[in-house]
Amino acid sequence: MRLNRSQYMSSIVLYNYFRSSTSYRVRLALHHKGLAFEYKPINLLKSEQLTPEYKAINPLGGVPTLVHDGKIIPESFAIIEYLDEVFPQTPLMPKDAYKRARIRQVCEVINSFMHPMANLKTLKYLTSKHGYDQDQKDEWAQHWIYQGLEVLETTLKEFSGTYSFGDEITMADIFLIPQLLTSQRYKADITKFPTLVKINNNCLKLEAFKKAHPFNQMDTPEEFKK
Repeated sequence: MRLNRSQYMSSIVLYNYFRSSTSYRVRLALHHKGLAFEYKPINLLKSEQLTPEYKAINPLGGVPTLVHDGKIIPESFAIIEYLDEVFPQTPLMPKDAYKRARIRQVCEVINSFMHPMANLKTLKYLTSKHGYDQDQKDEWAQHWIYQGLEVLETTLKEFSGTYSFGDEITMADIFLIPQLLTSQRYKADITKFPTLVKINNNCLKLEAFKKAHPFNQMDTPEEFKK
């Protein structure tokens, strides 16, 4: 894979991986806002994220990375906030300061607490350093996932309407839906959390969520395609 500055000059380019939940978040934001973008697959299982060429634009060697008019932005939280500021149509954050803070709380529970515990790097480390098999890795992921899901259920029970915060899609939904899919991947039973199930079902009916879904991407393996 060769990357050079001329490749960055399309208006919006997204380097991502079909099953990465953080990539899924950014695809959701882009589709929700109706923004066209060039999809650049980075195969995590082939370690394409660790090549010198890719690490030149994302030093941590993770996905996603967004490039907008030549400007490089790694990390999904930073990307989504940037998109919401630069393309304020169909905003992902309300004007009310308190609701904005609580939405960020939800996003942080997912981004800082839940996601790292079921991240590919974390689980590979558990195998290489501690000899975990798949069942042990599932148990590890579930331990942290359930704690996060309980917090999200309690929080969103107070604020939800059709979606996480009322009847409009917000950044909370953009973070929540990918995390719920990850939770199911590690065999966590999300049916224990009725508020989260309601939000998930309502979001997945929307066209943007269908377009962004991991099983509908150009790099989705045939066995996963819907």
